[in-house]
Amino acid sequence: MQQAVEAWQAKAACRGPQSAAFFPPSHAERKEEKAAREVRAKAICTDCHVRGDCLEYAIRIREPHGIWGGLNEVERKAVLDRRAG
Repeated sequence: MQQAVEAWQAKAACRGPQSAAFFPPSHAERKEEKAAREVRAKAICTDCHVRGDCLEYAIRIREPHGIWGGLNEVERKAVLDRRAG
C-alpha cells in the first residue's frame, strides 16, 4: 500500500534527480562517501521552505534512514532524546 503524500512534500527542494543524495545507495558505502553524500543533501535542505515540516514528519514516523529536514538518522535520534528528556 502506498503511503499518502503529505502536502509539504510537493514543495520539497529534494524532489527530482538530486534525491539520491538523501539515502544510502544499495551497495556498501565507504565512510567518506557517506559523509560527502550527506553534505550534498544537507546543502539542499539549507534553503528548503518545508525543512521544518520534513524534520517533524521524519521524527513523528521515526524514519530510520536518510537525510530529512537537514538531519541524518543519528541527529534525529538526538532530537528525540532531547525532547523525551
